[in-house]
Amino acid sequence: MPRLAQLQSWLDAQLAGRIYELSPASADASFRRYFRLRFTDGGPNLVVMDAPPPQEDCRPWLRIAELFRAAGAHVPEVLAEDTERGFLLLSDLGDTTYLAALQRPGNSPLDAAHLYADAIGSLIAIQAASRPDVLPPYSETLLRRELMLFPEWYIARHKGMTLDARDEATMMSAFDQIIDACLAQPNVFVHRDYHSRNLMRVDGGVNPGIIDFQDAAYGPITYDLVSLFKDAYIGWDEDFTLDLLARYWETARQCGLPVRDDFGDFHRDYEWMGVQRHLKVLGIFARLCHRDGKEAYLQDMPLVMAYLRKACDRYRALGPLLKIIDKLDPVPVQFGYTF
Repeated sequence: MPRLAQLQSWLDAQLAGRIYELSPASADASFRRYFRLRFTDGGPNLVVMDAPPPQEDCRPWLRIAELFRAAGAHVPEVLAEDTERGFLLLSDLGDTTYLAALQRPGNSPLDAAHLYADAIGSLIAIQAASRPDVLPPYSETLLRRELMLFPEWYIARHKGMTLDARDEATMMSAFDQIIDACLAQPNVFVHRDYHSRNLMRVDGGVNPGIIDFQDAAYGPITYDLVSLFKDAYIGWDEDFTLDLLARYWETARQCGLPVRDDFGDFHRDYEWMGVQRHLKVLGIFARLCHRDGKEAYLQDMPLVMAYLRKACDRYRALGPLLKIIDKLDPVPVQFGYTF
């Protein structure tokens, strides 16, 4: 039986004869798909997750949903589950992502600040519930595996280039420094993709609704802040994000979270964590394009590259890495004329 027919058969059994229309809700960068159920009897919409085995396992999603819900975060409610076939029936958090809300015409900076304040509050609640040995560690092995996506997929596959031995050694040395900086940070629960496409603007409910958390780990405290404020899908003036970062830091200290005592040290942690994530994301976007045929992600690369350049330019130790990036993606020379 085709996968969609299996899903509809399972839904029919769960919904006891209720009549519904099934339509695509969203698809992410994995094999998971989501469908929205609209009922002819006027009941509230629901969402069904289709996570086909063996490519996907919905059990981590269920376990992390329980953790985050217990922390006070707004995640979908699980109404029915079939972990063997990879089907979950969920409450509907709506179809307005933070990205859509932030890009809405007429949206003011104050509206954006309110949305981000809500996101900070939920993140602090999740972090405050953190404890070791519950989620997989964001280990040296994982950090390095993510970084290696950059040479494998961005440099070799996307750019079609090969580094010489000297540049290769320089890049590996930079990776070592980045990993050391990340591992030196205090650890908390990390969503790993806490950004505008995975946060939902919920009308009449608690914002944000949080989705796509199945890869959560126990790792560096600044990681989700990088995802949120150096978002691959929407950019902001640095003054705006620095103000939000400072507000997070002040609140986190008041809540007893293990942030650095000095904001400058905390900001450096955030910047170096950002370099790791930007390199990883460039590799992932290249892989999504060239392996999976999802070319739309190419349009988001320039913003991520801009984040990466700015952070590398800010720290002398990252200067050699920036020179390699300049070889890969030369910055156009602009000429000015005076008459």
